Amino acid sequence: MQRQNFRCVHRLRVRWAEVDMQKIVFNAHYLMYIDTAMSDYWRALALPYEASMQTLGGEMYVKKATLEYHASAKLDDTLEVGLRCARIGNSSSLFEAGIFSGDKLLVSGELVYVFADPSTQTSTPVPPALRAMLEGFEAGADMVEVRTGDWNALGRDAGRLRTAVFVREQGIAADVEADALDASARHAVLYNRLGQPVATGRLLQQAPGVGRIGRMAVDRSVRGAQWGRVLLNTLIDAARVRGDQQVQLHAQCSAQGFYQRAGFAVAGEPYQEAGIAHVLMARDF
Repeated sequence: MQRQNFRCVHRLRVRWAEVDMQKIVFNAHYLMYIDTAMSDYWRALALPYEASMQTLGGEMYVKKATLEYHASAKLDDTLEVGLRCARIGNSSSLFEAGIFSGDKLLVSGELVYVFADPSTQTSTPVPPALRAMLEGFEAGADMVEVRTGDWNALGRDAGRLRTAVFVREQGIAADVEADALDASARHAVLYNRLGQPVATGRLLQQAPGVGRIGRMAVDRSVRGAQWGRVLLNTLIDAARVRGDQQVQLHAQCSAQGFYQRAGFAVAGEPYQEAGIAHVLMARDF
């Protein structure tokens, strides 16, 4: 078992609460590390877990978990937890896990999940859609479809995401979040393999040769899996194809680092918009 065998890897740092008197990780915490990595696995599939399981008509239940200890992790170690779906049966799925410090394998594990009806907790066959997603992910397939278009085509799904993020999560007034610019904007929506929208944004024409990206929203349950970057790249590419020489955005200050990593630079002083600190950022082509 090697680190490079895993497409999904969760990185963490060992905390004080997880070690014993010898500052070695208490053995039960390794299962917690693997369970945390499983959340990243669903994010890597672009699956909001609760909503996706409702769509699939079941739940994933752990039937069996085994660990084999090869070496110990210590306080402040940075660990990488790899997770992969190794086999899918009729109603069960076998996941293999590896916990690494650098290239050194510390713990290996296997978890058997059973897909079951949550009302009776009796096993049912793994849905074909879930089987295809698990097999596709492990084979290196893309997990999202990117669609671009106008508000008539994408507004329903884009609006649902924006309401969830900006109105319900951030407390922005609904009449401030929605504006007349949606009608002239080019919109992008990312859909997972269940057809669920998981991210959205829009591109405006700020001025001749200058695009403006805005209303970037990612479903909170799949954040941290690079779907925001996929969405941003889609809008940047659309601006470039249109012939823009620059693209701007009004970033929430809490997301400034995200945009800087995508090549944007601060182009103004921070200001308040809808009660949230923003800053103008720009990227030249």
